[in-house]
Amino acid sequence: MSNESAPFVKNLIFQSKDLGKQSDLMLVFDGKVDGMGDHSPVMKATYRSQLAFTKPQVEHGSVIGAATAVEINAPVEGTSSYLKATNLAGAKQDLAIGFMGHGALLPTPMLYFKNVGDDDFVTAHFKPMLRAYVTSDYQETEIWKNSPKNSTFLWEEDLADLDETTTWNLTWNGHTGRYTIAQA
Repeated sequence: MSNESAPFVKNLIFQSKDLGKQSDLMLVFDGKVDGMGDHSPVMKATYRSQLAFTKPQVEHGSVIGAATAVEINAPVEGTSSYLKATNLAGAKQDLAIGFMGHGALLPTPMLYFKNVGDDDFVTAHFKPMLRAYVTSDYQETEIWKNSPKNSTFLWEEDLADLDETTTWNLTWNGHTGRYTIAQA
């Protein structure tokens, strides 16, 4: 029995109403980022589990694209697994794993490995998690090692546990200064 399957899709709707201040919501799908500002009270995000290993193009600490990619099958929905890639290029290479957008030719890199030696391999643990942060100055292509700088962690969900479509409310309490996300 194979533990591979076709990509699965999760549609997520985040809504807010008059937060009272400029707020940028950053969603991190194990690295894939979409944002929402106070000027846009409803944001729709779609997670698609099609992954690919890629050779990222990096300039000044930011990923600007991908040079080539090889699609890989993600583990079965609801499970986690390790993905492995071996550098057989004959020289050190930067490698990344990324998400293939629907109809995209190249992935959006999300996990970056610098200077992988020839015949060396990298592994990535795949567990489809969604994390939400409020941030003020995140650059979409910025490479970061832990959480984004100048951000506040709000919330985390295992995407495999969510229905195909879910709606979430983002609220801000002016008295406590805290944001919350709750399922609508």
